[in-house]
Amino acid sequence: MDIKIKTWLLDIKQCIDEIFFFLGEQRDFAAYQTDIKTKKAVERNLEIIGEAVNRILKTDETFQLKNAKNIIGTRNRIIHSYDNISDEVIWTIICRELPDLKIQVEELLNTDFMSN
Repeated sequence: MDIKIKTWLLDIKQCIDEIFFFLGEQRDFAAYQTDIKTKKAVERNLEIIGEAVNRILKTDETFQLKNAKNIIGTRNRIIHSYDNISDEVIWTIICRELPDLKIQVEELLNTDFMSN
């Protein structure tokens, strides 16, 4: 695997880990909605994840990453349409998409590690 792609995958994993750290084990939506620092930190990490995926696809258009276009689209919406991002949308991404993305990224990194 290209070293740049590996670095970006590690960035994605770190961002997901940080999001889950910021939210704590309880992952309470009501608490999230009222914690502006956590909301901004989560959104920033989602931006980084989207940018990393974008860079991966620009480097290797054939790279297989589930929901890559949606991840990039989310990044673009957060950055360019920040006033149209709802807490519910972000929360859904956190709960439904990030756990699967983390597993996929870890598998890609482990597969690369095992092949070297």
